[in-house]
Amino acid sequence: MSIKSDKWIRRMAEQHGMIEPYEAGQVKLRDGQKLVSYGTSSYGYDVRCAREFKIFTNINSTIVDPKAFDPNSFVDVEADVCIIPPNSFALARTVEYFRIPRKVLTICLGKSTYARCGIIVNVTPLEPEWEGHVTLEFSNTTPLPAKIYANEGVAQMLFLESDEECETSYKDRGGKYQGQQGVTLPRT
Repeated sequence: MSIKSDKWIRRMAEQHGMIEPYEAGQVKLRDGQKLVSYGTSSYGYDVRCAREFKIFTNINSTIVDPKAFDPNSFVDVEADVCIIPPNSFALARTVEYFRIPRKVLTICLGKSTYARCGIIVNVTPLEPEWEGHVTLEFSNTTPLPAKIYANEGVAQMLFLESDEECETSYKDRGGKYQGQQGVTLPRT
């Protein structure tokens, strides 16, 4: 298994639609304003967060149960920024739509700009032949409100290619999150 470079990522995005929309370089400025960078890096791809957010709330005092998740546990927000309450949690999705090749496993890590502010990004691996918008999980570990910026970089995807194809891909298994379009809540 080997980690893939910017050249491989560019080829897979341009020829096979692995990442759409795709940015070939690092974008750091827009209209003269500094951004949290996104786009292709040396050995990865920095994804952007869309304007759709689900912010965790405890106003209904429900129990968080992955087998019987109550969608009322979140408040829906569509905005250029998301304010995550102290010691709380929010969901978002990537701007980019991914189509992961059969011989590739993709791992997501948070960007240091957010990590240094106590904002942790958690995403489970993107398995071979998974496709969709990635649901991003943000944890605000601080005692203060924290801000996430839409349409700016929030996490980095790393692509690991195997020497051989997997026997059963995510698509073969009919994975429950295949083709997800928006911010997707837990499914069983």
